[in-house]
Amino acid sequence: MAKLNWGMIGGGMGSQIGPAHRLGALADGNFTLAAGALDHRPNEGRAYAQTLGIAPDRAYGDWTEMLAGERNRPDRCDLVTVATPNSTHFQITKAFLEAGFHVLCEKPMTMTVEEGEEIVRVAERTGRICAVNYCYSAYPMVRQARAMVRAGDIGRVRLVVTSFSHGHHGDAADADNPRVRWRYDPAMAGVSGQFADCGIHALHMASFICDDEVSTLSADFASTIPSRVLEDDAMVNFRMTKGTVGRLWTSSVAIGRQHGFDIQVFGETGGLRWASEQPNQLIYTPVGGRTQIMEKGESGLHDDAKRLSRVAIAHPEGFPMAVANIYVDLADAIRGESRDGLPRAPAGLRSMAAVHAAVASAKAGGTWVDARPPMFR
Repeated sequence: MAKLNWGMIGGGMGSQIGPAHRLGALADGNFTLAAGALDHRPNEGRAYAQTLGIAPDRAYGDWTEMLAGERNRPDRCDLVTVATPNSTHFQITKAFLEAGFHVLCEKPMTMTVEEGEEIVRVAERTGRICAVNYCYSAYPMVRQARAMVRAGDIGRVRLVVTSFSHGHHGDAADADNPRVRWRYDPAMAGVSGQFADCGIHALHMASFICDDEVSTLSADFASTIPSRVLEDDAMVNFRMTKGTVGRLWTSSVAIGRQHGFDIQVFGETGGLRWASEQPNQLIYTPVGGRTQIMEKGESGLHDDAKRLSRVAIAHPEGFPMAVANIYVDLADAIRGESRDGLPRAPAGLRSMAAVHAAVASAKAGGTWVDARPPMFR
């Protein structure tokens, strides 16, 4: 099967997320890195793109140049990844969708709910795929957990508890480091700090595994380092449309926690637990029975979990391979084979609606508010 052409905006030299995208996109032979506008500094972006094997005429200085250069090429990009600062996601994603490109956008998809609704409408109107990089949902054992919930293996879900907390921004002496400071600056990060950065991954995971959506929420935000305008710690209680109760904690000042992303799902007849620091395992406890450790690669797993496992049992598959699984599902979808585990624009919109709802709730002392975007109410 012919490879698809892939282009990347952002993610240049020194980027935290750029290498994961390149490793992921190229891992399975589905894509060729054909074009890129990799840096906000045009000359550095062009030079770096060429070190990655991009032809000089497709190593662009910025995204507008890339759009103009790719739009009418017979071998134009089939997929464009947007890995730029948050405030630019909407403009770039919309422009490429309207020009007929499929797009994978880093989270958050947009900065406002209105922008998110516009992206959903543009994707529907153009018939193009707009996916959002909620890559944790593509770990094989997360797909196994979702399949077990759907199959009724733990009965009706009563409660989901999730957290995404680390301590890497817990040193007050480092609060003015530019790599840290922007995350708590409304001009750069938007209306929310830690919840919009990490909390929405946990919220999306709850919706993904429970196969349900958040309807209402109540939030408590704290800026534990006084110089920060936006929160570095948040507790969010939520309710889902099928009656599930949700609890979410996210923090960047939890010193001693490294990655700290885990989720527990408790049903009428059993419970499940997955943690990103042990991603190959899913812990399953049936009511009245013994706790079991399910391993990636073992026999008897759901087809989706088997399909997205690359190496033999007991061999770890890490974050770049979870990103790779997003690209596997994208390649299938572009070729016409739909994958319902692929996070699309509506998931990005729901996350942004939840962020704004949580901000409003926290400002109102934890009042319960509607977390749904207006177009989905």
